[in-house]
Amino acid sequence: MQNESLENTVITLHARGWAVRRLSREFGISRERVMRILRRNNQKRETGQATPRKTAEKPSKLDTFKEYIAELLDTYTDPPVTTQRILEKIREKGYDGGRTIVGEYVAAMRGKQADEPVIYVETSPGQRGSHDWSEYAIYFSDTDKKEKVTFFSFILNYSRRQYIEVVEDKTQITLLKCLVRTFIYFDGVTREVKSDNQKACVDRWEQGRPVFNRRFLEFASYYRFKPLTITPGKPRENLRIERPFYYLEQNFLNGRRFCNAKDLKDQLQQWLLEVNDQRIHRTTLKTPMSMYKEEYPFLQPLPSKHYDTSLTGYRVVNNESCVEWKGHYYALPAQYMHQTCLVRESEDLVAIYGPTGSEIIRHPLPDQNAAGKYVGRPALPLRQNASPRIEEVKLRLEAMGEVMTRYIGEVIKQKPSSYRHHLRRVLSLKVNYHQQDIILAVARALKYKVYESGAIENFLDSHAEKKNEYRLFTKNDPGYEDQ
Repeated sequence: MQNESLENTVITLHARGWAVRRLSREFGISRERVMRILRRNNQKRETGQATPRKTAEKPSKLDTFKEYIAELLDTYTDPPVTTQRILEKIREKGYDGGRTIVGEYVAAMRGKQADEPVIYVETSPGQRGSHDWSEYAIYFSDTDKKEKVTFFSFILNYSRRQYIEVVEDKTQITLLKCLVRTFIYFDGVTREVKSDNQKACVDRWEQGRPVFNRRFLEFASYYRFKPLTITPGKPRENLRIERPFYYLEQNFLNGRRFCNAKDLKDQLQQWLLEVNDQRIHRTTLKTPMSMYKEEYPFLQPLPSKHYDTSLTGYRVVNNESCVEWKGHYYALPAQYMHQTCLVRESEDLVAIYGPTGSEIIRHPLPDQNAAGKYVGRPALPLRQNASPRIEEVKLRLEAMGEVMTRYIGEVIKQKPSSYRHHLRRVLSLKVNYHQQDIILAVARALKYKVYESGAIENFLDSHAEKKNEYRLFTKNDPGYEDQ
């Protein structure tokens, strides 16, 4: 390592007449080093440039893992694997070095520079929490394709502890349910909750101030927090929540594979507790869980009963004594026909209330892919088979003449599994075609050994006139003798 003060002393004393041996002995350095100092100084004085140093490359702890790192970079490209995930992967294989050397090597492989750090405004314990949505296209191995997945995230701004879950949509009902589960997860509520300008929270802006949604304000009052939102056009005001989404993308969704949505949710729950809660945060230099223990006493307590997030609406009972709700019909007693009733949908059931406010009936919430549209109504008796008996079909066809008798025998022999279908279809041709034309078409089918009823119908459609129309074939036409 270069020591400018020592070099200055060696150079000045040597200029005053000190020998190299004396300088080496006096300062406890080798004569070779003294000579290097003097030569480098003379080089600068004569040329104005320093002599370039030769540095020998030393073996690195990372050398044995560079091939594996290259494999990770080639495997995970959409999205690209992060340095943090690479560090975790190689540590699983025995790497015991630091993170800096890994980051520098990966940056050199990619030819990219790290982003500039973001400075946050800190809040006091229990003061504020932030929430938002984020969508990602995630590959599921079960379906062998990417699917859009929406995440909800809430973070305590002081401790950085997070709650994240996968949701079906971004409606207000979903948001309120997520917030309730968030408060239960943290066992408390912050005094402020900040969001972006999503419609579930903010209706509009007037004179530079947000007008919050009425139901969201009711929800905020129920849990005693002050709703906040970001100024339109300034998304960086909510970076406290945006950056944790970045960490979710770069760590949890990076370098992992998921079989299906259930597998994704299971891995997410495990990751929140084992990785996200236990990591050393780069700003606080502590784990979110340890910071949460400090913040927990400052959180507001939960109410004895949680806010009712049920989806409600008024419906009129129809003539079938049912109310229509989200594509299904829910049965009610007959005395409520044509009355207006309140429908309330919760997590697993639908409750219906009468005009006086008393509950009439409740039904389990059907599956989205349920085949039946009626819920709670007795099943109708099954209709008897409307198809005519095959013996009756044969008798009616045989009554049309000897050609039909021969056709029945041949189609039973040639089409043993489907002859019933062909016989019924040939009989149904009498609805649109005259009997003589049908007999001629069947005779032609026997002649060319084509027994499908569809072929007979196609021949009639091309060469015969339908009933009440001019008939192409008459008794004088050639061919009737062949039948």
